[in-house]
Amino acid sequence: MGVDFGRMSIMPAKKQVSLAQAVRDHYRCPDGFLDFRLNDGIFTEPGYFRFGSNAEYYGRILAGIAESQSGSFTRDALHMVVRDGNQLVLPFDPNEVVDTLRLERYPGSQSRNVERALKRIYYWLRPLTNLALRKTIQKLRAAHGQKEQFPRWPVDTSVENICEKLLLLSIQARGVDRIPFIWFWPDGTRGCVTITHDVESAAGRDFCAQLLDIDSAFGIKASYQIVPEGRYSVTPEFLNLLRVHGSEICVQDLNHDGRLFDERNQFRRRALSINRYGREYGARGFRSAVLYRNPDWYSDLDFAFDMSIPNVASLDPQRGGCCTVFPYFIGDMLELPVTAIQDYSLFHLLGAYSIDLWRLQLEMILARNGLASFIIHPDYVIESNAQKVYKDLLAMLVETSKEDAVWVALPSQIDCWWRQRSRMSIIDDNGVWRIVGEGADRAVLAFARVVDGRLVYEKVNTSQREPALSGAK
Repeated sequence: MGVDFGRMSIMPAKKQVSLAQAVRDHYRCPDGFLDFRLNDGIFTEPGYFRFGSNAEYYGRILAGIAESQSGSFTRDALHMVVRDGNQLVLPFDPNEVVDTLRLERYPGSQSRNVERALKRIYYWLRPLTNLALRKTIQKLRAAHGQKEQFPRWPVDTSVENICEKLLLLSIQARGVDRIPFIWFWPDGTRGCVTITHDVESAAGRDFCAQLLDIDSAFGIKASYQIVPEGRYSVTPEFLNLLRVHGSEICVQDLNHDGRLFDERNQFRRRALSINRYGREYGARGFRSAVLYRNPDWYSDLDFAFDMSIPNVASLDPQRGGCCTVFPYFIGDMLELPVTAIQDYSLFHLLGAYSIDLWRLQLEMILARNGLASFIIHPDYVIESNAQKVYKDLLAMLVETSKEDAVWVALPSQIDCWWRQRSRMSIIDDNGVWRIVGEGADRAVLAFARVVDGRLVYEKVNTSQREPALSGAK
């Protein structure tokens, strides 16, 4: 759907600082190609709206866009975009909208007081229940979660949608053939895959030696998230076993009681212990138990990256989702979102002992050149049937990495690359675009073009062959 760059009157707008920052950070394109201004009209209270196609967003938009019932997503802000020379005058702040999605600040996410109250009741009653009853409750919540309209199950790419649409409109507004940017992954790989193992019990810890052998048989290295207190003993011998196999060690919560984010002062006290264990283990990464989270408190954690926010959390106790398949910064901490269904949810909530859903999610993520992040618990692949499914997943990932040139990496490697990329820039070197900055030797120059009204990516091929095209929907 195109935009009518008609003769709409434009009121003088207040100066906006880095209104294109979220889009520029995603693409790392040169300064000057993205020029946005916020319309100086009256803005509505936050609500859901569309921005062309079926992409859903939440935020304040320019008044005058047709109102709708909450959650019906019929308000389309695309028609309110205006061109003023090479500049796009927008009916919403893209930085605000992207932050709202990534930090789950929309209705129905982790900020709901009702969800917090239900969680407290659940953990209070949990000692009085058995495993069968808990699974029944979890299945009922999961069935309801899959019916929720937003975020969109099984993969939500709302952040990518808005970045791509704004880049497309910028190309059209400037009348240029293409816009250069730094390709998302090193060496021009199509996307990225990472395997993470959350060790939740003594049985899972004891199975790690066998799991290491399984991963090694497929040439896979993974990160292991260790619970420091309360669940099992963490011996130097166990940690050394992981290190000898080239695995990464991260900290998982403090004691896995599900109460980490219940109260601010308690979180601060626990964070001191968590940080101490991080230093003791040499861990750069963190993940919270049960994927409970509150990004506003992350500044108390002394880690390079976090892995606690799902892309879409329809099946998780804490609903919401960051609606992106790419890493992003929360202050100085890099978030590596969980973009694939967890093994526990697949096996025990959906009752699916196949990789069909994982295959679908992987295809959807790689179609957007994103990060496919998997959580496999040693505790839940001890049983032979689940173990076979996990081996099928590894076989699929190995085949995909070879056929589609996908980067299989440890979380710390992804963190290192994404930080380097965030500091790289593209310069005009005597009429030739060139990437500069630490790590630029692995960076690949790419271009975004509009073909038949659709954004496509083409990577510069150093062997002088025709550039490969990658579609951006």
